[in-house]
Amino acid sequence: MNRRNFIQKTSVLGAAALLPISAFTVAKKSKYKMGLQLFTIRDAMAANPLATLKAVKAMGYEDFEAYGFDSEKGTFYGYKSAEFKTILDDLGLSVSSGHYGFSPYLDKSEDELKRFVDLCIEGAHALNSPYITWPWIAPEQRTMDNFKLMARLLNIIGEQVTASGLGFAYHNHGFEFEDHNGENGYDIILNETDSDLVKLQMDMYWVMHSANTTPKELVAKHPGRYVMWHIKDMDKVTRDYSELGNGSINYVDVLPDPEKSGLEYYYIEQGGNFASSSMESVATSAAYFKKHLQTFL
Repeated sequence: MNRRNFIQKTSVLGAAALLPISAFTVAKKSKYKMGLQLFTIRDAMAANPLATLKAVKAMGYEDFEAYGFDSEKGTFYGYKSAEFKTILDDLGLSVSSGHYGFSPYLDKSEDELKRFVDLCIEGAHALNSPYITWPWIAPEQRTMDNFKLMARLLNIIGEQVTASGLGFAYHNHGFEFEDHNGENGYDIILNETDSDLVKLQMDMYWVMHSANTTPKELVAKHPGRYVMWHIKDMDKVTRDYSELGNGSINYVDVLPDPEKSGLEYYYIEQGGNFASSSMESVATSAAYFKKHLQTFL
């Protein structure tokens, strides 16, 4: 093994060694597995998925949300879906949701969309993932007409995914809350989708960053629909992403009641703005979460 390959294969493990063993222990058994959105550590997953999964498992992460499914190849992180599931099983890990690339299908036919959804269902079934999640639309797509179109497509996808025995959800960012002459995209999604077919994944950072409401207020208005959460902190100065505990969101006050929410899974996430590296950031967030927040879940 040359020096470059050795560094790639071992550097992702370094973050786990930065914290004492006591930081990775939990006194109380949680009802939920501690989850991580793998997009947070996309650089490490690209370099060496297996070593990365071993490292984050050592930090206490047990469950993941995937991203980057290649629908034509049927692969996650370069592995065939069945091969990736074997890796997860060997490590005692799970993937309970995935973010799939639905955005281009706003501009394609329903037949093309349904074919893509079938491929996503195959991938999710291969990983034994309970949820398929629509995560994002491109900036040029963020019009009120497209939000209305998307709501209709969400219902179509939700029906198809539900018929396959899986759940379907929509993940918010901040753009859904932007005002368009007294309307916003999130209200359209909430009001024009079938709550039995289209569940919601609440990104609490974006709610606190962009919405004129709070996670608790959203749950109170739509109890049982927020089946997944994304938990990440907000930089005190720039309002960019931050490690849990380093930012301005007081999650002790912000977290809704998980039963009222309908919570099934949560994922710690940090899209960027790492203090040092993505792996060190997820280690910091894991330690903070277990010390201060896991008791609520």
